[in-house]
Amino acid sequence: MSAKGLCLSITLAAAFAASATSAWAASCSNTASGFDQWKTEIRSDAIAAGIGERTVDRVLSSVSYSRATIRADRGQKSFKLTLDEFMRKRGSATIVSRGKKLKRQNAALFAAIEKRYGVPAGPLIAIWGMESGFGSFMGKEHTLSAVATLSFDCRRSAFFTDQFMSALKLVDRGDLALNAKGAAHGEIGQTQFLPKNVVLYGVDGDGNGHVDMVGSRADALASTAAFLKGHGWRPGAGYQPGQANYVAIQGWNAAKVYQQAIAIMGAEIDGESQ
Repeated sequence: MSAKGLCLSITLAAAFAASATSAWAASCSNTASGFDQWKTEIRSDAIAAGIGERTVDRVLSSVSYSRATIRADRGQKSFKLTLDEFMRKRGSATIVSRGKKLKRQNAALFAAIEKRYGVPAGPLIAIWGMESGFGSFMGKEHTLSAVATLSFDCRRSAFFTDQFMSALKLVDRGDLALNAKGAAHGEIGQTQFLPKNVVLYGVDGDGNGHVDMVGSRADALASTAAFLKGHGWRPGAGYQPGQANYVAIQGWNAAKVYQQAIAIMGAEIDGESQ
């Protein structure tokens, strides 16, 4: 799986991370050496940041250095494709065909989301399909280990330490399981949110008191709409390149081909009658 979720709200999250950089005392490394020492150091950082000590200890006892995450981080290639190549690789025709059916089958859910956030079904379904095949594959890596590894890794340590602290918050409030599996960079759930974005934009769409990005399509889709609204989505405006809501799609992912794919597939799905 690509590191697509890494681009979610990158400007906002990076700015937050930059402001917090001086607060993190934990060291970093470009190899696995020193990971146990990092655990000791990040424990102090997390407790100082207000995370419950029991949660911190439970999480740190569950994480290990993930070489699979490092390989994925160093080998991103999907966004070097042309738009046509990218669309074929992502199975755009299948996403559109199945997406139209899912729109009809979940009409009440999409209507409620659009009423609340102003975001129509098409781009949400396009994102849902590309990110996880509509929830059929959300990744196989241990989420907390992936985020911990990238926090420890020097390449983007401040950014991912912020993500790790957010992951700890999600565990603390019961919205992320210790054994949760996801993509290689720690993306979570059916629309592949990084932990910080779950904290910022996560929505309890099904009303059960938790934000479950993995098991609840209502939570995942409502959270995605909240993210887009938070990045400038205007109800009723267009979302193709050059139109007002394209900026929100750009906030979802920094790769131009990904942005274009969302707009193209979303428009095709939205062209289906209710």
